[in-house]
Amino acid sequence: MTIETEQKTTSIEKEMKQSYLEYAMSVIIGRALPDVRDGLKPVHRRSLYAMQQVRNDWNKPYKKSARIVGDVMGKYHPHGDSAIYDTIVRMAQPFSLRYMLVDGQGNFGSVDGDSPAAMRYTEIRMQKIAHEMLADLEKETVDFILNYDETLEEPSVLPTKFPALLVNGSSGIAVGMTTNIPPHNIREVAAGLAQLIDDPSMDVAQLMEYIPGPDFPTYGHIFGTKGIHEAYSTGRGIITLRAKVEVEENKKTGHETIVVTELPYQVNKARVVEKIAELMRDKVITGASFVRDESDRQGMRIAIGLKRDQMAEVVINQLYKHTNMQTSFGIILLAVVNNRPQLLTLKEILTHFIDHRRQVIVRRTRFDLRKAQERAHILEGLKIALDNLDEVVALIRASSSPDEAKNTLVERFSLTLIQAQAILEMRLQRLTGLERDKIVSEYDALLKDITWYQTILSSDEVVRGLIKDELKELDEAYGDDRRTVIVESTAQISIEDLIAEEDMVVTVTRSGYIKRNPVSLYASQNRGGKGKTAMGTKSDDFVEHLFVASTHATFLF
Repeated sequence: MTIETEQKTTSIEKEMKQSYLEYAMSVIIGRALPDVRDGLKPVHRRSLYAMQQVRNDWNKPYKKSARIVGDVMGKYHPHGDSAIYDTIVRMAQPFSLRYMLVDGQGNFGSVDGDSPAAMRYTEIRMQKIAHEMLADLEKETVDFILNYDETLEEPSVLPTKFPALLVNGSSGIAVGMTTNIPPHNIREVAAGLAQLIDDPSMDVAQLMEYIPGPDFPTYGHIFGTKGIHEAYSTGRGIITLRAKVEVEENKKTGHETIVVTELPYQVNKARVVEKIAELMRDKVITGASFVRDESDRQGMRIAIGLKRDQMAEVVINQLYKHTNMQTSFGIILLAVVNNRPQLLTLKEILTHFIDHRRQVIVRRTRFDLRKAQERAHILEGLKIALDNLDEVVALIRASSSPDEAKNTLVERFSLTLIQAQAILEMRLQRLTGLERDKIVSEYDALLKDITWYQTILSSDEVVRGLIKDELKELDEAYGDDRRTVIVESTAQISIEDLIAEEDMVVTVTRSGYIKRNPVSLYASQNRGGKGKTAMGTKSDDFVEHLFVASTHATFLF
């Protein structure tokens, strides 16, 4: 290989390396991972922003999904329409998000894995809670960036009032990294945030008194707390999820039925039913006689009938062992912080959100203060004009043009050009006594507002209080009870749990043949009865040992 060829190869390798790094960062930042501040990926943020732009509000008529998808794709998100529609569908599914952001009308899929209807058939609008994510967007609370073709602007982040990263969770696979954040209860998160604002030195154990663990939209049970603590402390942890199971007894027949009313998060109900039927066919689960999906509009219900004299606990443990009625959920608290992916603890996520809200409130207050001062400035001019009404009218009538009138007013009453223009544009009805009183009242109210805004900007304590007040309002408006039950026990299913306990008669022959029979096989016999043969033997063999033992006992030989 010549020196020239070697240099060319090295140059190509560098270009490929640089191109791959740029591609990887584009996927990580621009597509796959959520921002720690608003908890949204770009496609979610753009979808909600596009819905707000066309006034697709919670209290307005629904709009066709295809209309919104077209707006998002054409204006902000230059990717496939199916990816955008899938995002909107997920935000409208009650079994995917703990607090839905989109209100859907039509078929948006089911927990059985059914596909949603095409976007030309379904209709959507924002949920009321989604407006809390976009509140004060018009008040310069966040930075705007140019869209992909630099013809429009879009928000770089939303000024959300609640930490959607925790409340609704997120999942995504980027290049060389993945995130998997479970949803949480908004009431618990709000309480944890309020306490952290008061006491920034809180540790994970103290935070878990207010945020004990994830809260899934599909209910179910979290089995054990060790994985939750690990995830909140280090950013990674594995928790065990279990279905909710009840045992019903038919009083007439005496038969028992196992009823499943809640499944772990993201588990397909139809596949669980199929798997149970398959296990029954393959004799892995022998204690069940039938499995039926009896779900209806009232809720989920999977019925598993037990054979006579079968122990429900054993069959339940077999179901946990062999089906997705028990699953593991790997928590990875990875999000974008300052345009870099970072593994976070629970406290870090909450702290980043508090910092974000502090910045939003300060920027919002500056905007409100500027607008109030501008309006007060105009009202001061109008008050001067009303106090000198006859002279003002005479000056305007004597002027040959609007510019001359404006300049004359500025010179005579020491006004600014803005105030003089406002006086010239004032309608005659503002000269009535009632309208004059309104101007004075508005001016006095603005002076109070300006004082309040200046107080906010000069005191971090007031800002923290406002954050807490907003969290309390969110709790009152959207807070609900926890759905997922957290079970403290960490005991694992053992082999004994999968075997029904009963007494067995064990017989051992001289030659070493062993057989077991249930005690119920033996019955007392009357006079002259032959009895049951427990074990057949060869002609030169005979039973040497016979004893009774439980199926859970250990047999050493």
